[in-house]
Amino acid sequence: MLVAVVPVKNEALRLETVLKNLLDVPVDLVVPVLNGCNDCSEQIVRDFPSRLVKPLVFADALGIDIPRAVGAIQAKKLGARAVLFVDGDMDGDIVDVLRELATAVTAKEMDLALTNCYPAEELARLSDLASYLLEIRLALNRELGLAQSIGPGSPSHGPHAVSRRFLIQIPLRELAVPPVALALAAQKGLKIGVEAIIAHRHLGSPFRTAVHARRIAETIIGDCLEAINLARGLPRERSLNGVTYLGYHPERRFDLLEAFSLREGLT
Repeated sequence: MLVAVVPVKNEALRLETVLKNLLDVPVDLVVPVLNGCNDCSEQIVRDFPSRLVKPLVFADALGIDIPRAVGAIQAKKLGARAVLFVDGDMDGDIVDVLRELATAVTAKEMDLALTNCYPAEELARLSDLASYLLEIRLALNRELGLAQSIGPGSPSHGPHAVSRRFLIQIPLRELAVPPVALALAAQKGLKIGVEAIIAHRHLGSPFRTAVHARRIAETIIGDCLEAINLARGLPRERSLNGVTYLGYHPERRFDLLEAFSLREGLT
């Protein structure tokens, strides 16, 4: 069974297209993880004309990346052989990308299939902040011995997919800090690769403010620093050269994730 996990927070304008795209892949089940929504996202999911869409609903916002861990726990419990992750705002023309990722973890024995959202022709468009973020991502992948095979690829950005083997071997809590999950997968010797390419601007995600972009970048930089330290056997700190990169990390509701894990009997 191929399960799609869709983090959703106020995505009413884009969510229906995302669900339709996933059913075109096709997938066997879609698990939207609605959290902290105060628009009509939940109603859109409830009214969607497919029994394959079965949401998990949280009244509180879970914070960045926590919903994917929640969805992975649910998918593992249901016996998924693979999980495809796509954000609820990614309503671009990405069905072919999703199919490539799904095929990689169901037919090609890939354990973590990533998307390259920064192909070479897009690099000149990057801001200084985005360029620095890619440098940190690449530094992590060098530490993991993956730089030659995946470049700055990361599960922090873009659709990606994981195998049943990944779900079993990686503590699912760590999917809430994607670079750490990547580091653990590398340590376990799982098969990791970039299996799809699409420029970020084609994913369909809406334009965000400069403040949001900076906080997202700081979140991922801090996550990568945690992962680098983990790979080196050091405490998982988020600081570099005297700067601590928190971003949205303090808003991650690990307490709600832990409660859900305990309730479902999985970690």
